[in-house]
Amino acid sequence: MTAAPPSPLSAPSPAGRPRPGLRERKKARTREAIRAAAYGLIREQGYDTITVEQIADRAEVSPSTVFRYFPVKEDIVLTDAYDPLLLEGFRARPADEPWPVSVRCVMREVIVRGVEADPEAARLRTRLMSEVPAVRSRMLESTSVTGRLLARAIAARTGLDPEGVEVRVLSASLVACLVEVSRYWAEHGHEENLADLAERALDVLEHGLPASGKA
Repeated sequence: MTAAPPSPLSAPSPAGRPRPGLRERKKARTREAIRAAAYGLIREQGYDTITVEQIADRAEVSPSTVFRYFPVKEDIVLTDAYDPLLLEGFRARPADEPWPVSVRCVMREVIVRGVEADPEAARLRTRLMSEVPAVRSRMLESTSVTGRLLARAIAARTGLDPEGVEVRVLSASLVACLVEVSRYWAEHGHEENLADLAERALDVLEHGLPASGKA
């Protein structure tokens, strides 16, 4: 979550990874067209009033295509590529690196990449997570998937059981950390640095609360 040793996440196309085929590239373009259409409409008229039909019309696809990529409207806002980036990052860290160091390096890289790729979209997404109950509810549902992915990554690095209570508690805590710092960032006008906020949250997970008056 804060500037640390460089991570392989900095490279958008790691060496040796096959280039996506034509079918995958077309699907990615369609997905991004739908998301861009939704974000544009949200900026113009707010989240609650837009419909899937409007999104489809602006993206020049059918409503059924929208639902094929995003089962519910909230997923258009929430779905991103962070989960595979998290897993890729953890796998790429040195095997003998202390786990807390790996967590901080990977989390910061993922957050920085996410914000820098499209700062306006990142601010809009977190604002909707904070302000729209339907988006917030769907987000909480989706975090269970991220938690399971993180549990497997933690288990692979530590040799512990991915279903063990220790791994489940740690993975759930990391997901909750990301959720809460995102909401805090939005609630405070996106004024602070999101990666620095995540670093502070990890300090709490690792060391507990600071002494009274020292936060």
